[in-house]
Amino acid sequence: MTYKIALLPGDGIGPEVLEAAIEVLVCVSDIRGLDFNYKHFRIGGEAIDRDGVPLTDETIEQCQQSDAVMLGAVGGPKWDNPDAAMRPEQGILRLRKALDVWANLRPVKTYPVLYSFSPLKPYFLDGVDIVVIRELTGGIYFGRKSRETVDGVVEAVDELKYKDYEISRIMNLAMNIAASRKKKVTSVDKANVLESSRLWRKIAVETAANYPEVKLDHMLVDTASMKLLTAAAGFDVIVTENMFGDILTDESSVLAGSMGMLPSASLGDGKAGLYEPIHGSAPDIAGRGIANPIGMILSTALMFRYSLKLEFEARAIELAVEKAIEYGTFTPDLGGSAKTDDIVQRVIINLEKILKQGI
Repeated sequence: MTYKIALLPGDGIGPEVLEAAIEVLVCVSDIRGLDFNYKHFRIGGEAIDRDGVPLTDETIEQCQQSDAVMLGAVGGPKWDNPDAAMRPEQGILRLRKALDVWANLRPVKTYPVLYSFSPLKPYFLDGVDIVVIRELTGGIYFGRKSRETVDGVVEAVDELKYKDYEISRIMNLAMNIAASRKKKVTSVDKANVLESSRLWRKIAVETAANYPEVKLDHMLVDTASMKLLTAAAGFDVIVTENMFGDILTDESSVLAGSMGMLPSASLGDGKAGLYEPIHGSAPDIAGRGIANPIGMILSTALMFRYSLKLEFEARAIELAVEKAIEYGTFTPDLGGSAKTDDIVQRVIINLEKILKQGI
């Protein structure tokens, strides 16, 4: 079987970390006899410069026809103009809509060897193994937007809106994932203030009734932001709306020691999932060969699990990364001096052994 994968390197360190993912694909292909057909396409600032838009219709069509889409990162100071008609991030938003990916999964796991790289004390980090599920195509990012001047006063509006089915489907996903883990879902909202959150909470309760084996808790987003840094080990699966999830998952990078460590998978009803590290384009280190590739490599593992349905390969990649972390060679974001390729080659060495010998 041939798996068709669309590659979107993007801007900044995006092409560098995506190259790490390609090396993992080649390793798996050589040893497991899998056939990957992958092609590169433009997105973000690069696409604006060369195509005039952050994402072309042709690229969208190619992504929709693929089994999975892998994305590096987009954006940078060159395109950082708040008044610009087109911004690199618009490419990602459009891609998510086109692929109909409405759930963003962001695993957060801590490793004892990295405890010293977190600003938190080690006892806050012990046993942290969380999946944050962020609703991805609703909420304030996709609501009506306007800016107008009335009687000399400039007013901007961003509409926060959710439909019942958008909440129901993300809750069902959270419950199903929790059922295979520690059977606990924490639904994060702002139900003491927002009507959309009150609907969110109501549907969460209704959905949970169908999963009696899973415990549902509710938590206000301000409390959740505190608990993530003081009692993260108490979480299993966190599910929340778009903006809250965006903020909380970036905050959770403090637990892992670096944003470069965290992967993500965007899933939905469409054929192709979207896989990318949560970090940005990091233009300050682009081209220096020191970007942390772990988040991208772990995103590749998620692709094997959720889009390609190859659990053995997914787990093999994750174990290879764990062994590379335990080896103790790190890129500068974790206080080390290793190059991107140093980390990739360490992962590849581990991965070859695991794929040949078994888990």
